[in-house]
Amino acid sequence: MAGRTISRLTQLRQAAGYTQASFVMAFTEEATRLGTAASLSERQLRRWERETPPPLPHPGQQVVLEAMFGVPLAEMGFEVPKHRMSVAAPISSAGDVKRRTFVAETGALAAAALVPARPGPRIGAADVACLREALDALYETDHTTGSVPALTQAQRLEGEITRALGAASYTSRIGRELQTMLAELHGHRAWYGYDGGRIAEGRAACMEALAAAQLVDDLLLQVSVLETLVLLAVKADRTWEAASAVENAHRLATRAGAGPTVHLVIALRDANIATHAGDLSGARRALSRAVNHQGRAASDTEVPNWAQFAGPFEVDYAMADMYVAAGQPKRAVPFVRAAVRGISGDLVRNSASYRVKLAEVLLDAGEADEACAEMNRVLDACAGISSPRLVRKVLAFRQSAAHVDSRATRACAERIHEMLREDTA
Repeated sequence: MAGRTISRLTQLRQAAGYTQASFVMAFTEEATRLGTAASLSERQLRRWERETPPPLPHPGQQVVLEAMFGVPLAEMGFEVPKHRMSVAAPISSAGDVKRRTFVAETGALAAAALVPARPGPRIGAADVACLREALDALYETDHTTGSVPALTQAQRLEGEITRALGAASYTSRIGRELQTMLAELHGHRAWYGYDGGRIAEGRAACMEALAAAQLVDDLLLQVSVLETLVLLAVKADRTWEAASAVENAHRLATRAGAGPTVHLVIALRDANIATHAGDLSGARRALSRAVNHQGRAASDTEVPNWAQFAGPFEVDYAMADMYVAAGQPKRAVPFVRAAVRGISGDLVRNSASYRVKLAEVLLDAGEADEACAEMNRVLDACAGISSPRLVRKVLAFRQSAAHVDSRATRACAERIHEMLREDTA
């Protein structure tokens, strides 16, 4: 209602960056940390903020409120009887009233104490939303134009977030969101290291991302980092590290109550490890789990951005990998064909990578003309994609095709040579 005075408790809550709903959640978390049997509902919080004077919190609630805001209960707008009064004084002082060590002694300082005292600009929810939008856009850049331009965007965004964390003023909740985004950016850099063949850099970024995700206690973010670490560890021929990453990812996903899509990604990484190690029975077991999780993926209500790529086509692709490793390229062909058909048109880079795989498998299966036709489709589609990993796959195909003497393979090899020469000119 117009002209209505905002209560002192409301001012403190808003200065801390809480909505009524998020404050109730934070209250419960703080009570747990303090070991205090205290609870709070949104209805009770609304009464505290609306009524004059507000109903007096019970002693357990008082402990939590004073811990959260860093000021005595009386400075929150409550009428507190003398025997419940708290004052800001050294805890060794004697007296009849409770004495606690508070962050601030006056109401004016209390709100400021909730925000880092820095000379930089104030970062709020709207600023975080803009940064989040830019972070989410990295997936589209990587999928459509490749990891090289995505890395440039990521480095610029990482600089913005790092400067904000170091110099800006923000609430603890905003600070946690900024740190979470920084952890995600480290995870992106790990993937770009994998795509670019810079395996040591990728592993270093994984370690940064994992530490940052642990600091904000985000279990699913830790899982996302670990699934990238699997790929990097396999490339570095550190199978034991990859296996440990899968084991830990499964444990964290279970603790987080993750849905079948996240467990599908973990199963696919387990299959990657087994295939790389030549453990074909282990690969079959992992792929059986993947098929089971995929069958339940439609029930997922929330899927993290990093897991949204997973689908039936990834399972088919992994099946093809297993047959290639077993030296049975003809059996791999229908699976990689299905993967090419099934992959989303939005995943441009991955779609091109899948077609290269199909070309390789067809070549190994003795279908040179069809293999070259697939490679020509890749060359038609990959203009504008800057992905070192894709380039490496195309070069590997050219080297394999050189051992097959036919008009189609010679023409295809020449086209690859011309395309790469133009890219490096």
